[in-house]
Amino acid sequence: QVQLVESGGGLVQPGGSLRLSCEASGSIFSINAMGWYRQGPGKQRELVGIITRSGSQYVDSVKGRFTISRDNAKNTVYLQMNSLKPEDTAVYYCYAATSITSWGQGTQVTVSS
Repeated sequence: QVQLVESGGGLVQPGGSLRLSCEASGSIFSINAMGWYRQGPGKQRELVGIITRSGSQYVDSVKGRFTISRDNAKNTVYLQMNSLKPEDTAVYYCYAATSITSWGQGTQVTVSS
């Protein structure tokens, strides 16, 4: 089993940047992919992006603004968010895919002036 701990959320003005972190522990050798989902107010949870050994992919609404990267030495995945918009306001969840899916606790990102 994989445990995930997220950090880095907060309040930012439109056009600003934030970086979320997700540190994995446990059976990290079994992880096939990691990524981020988000759930905005009154919305369904949506996939933001995913990173595998082959590379990363993103939902169209964040392409060119968000970047997922990883530091294998720290067992950590990052979500760098630039040019943030009010519609990016959501709780962001890190996940890790093994034979099951593990989730972080979620971190709030609020984009508002």
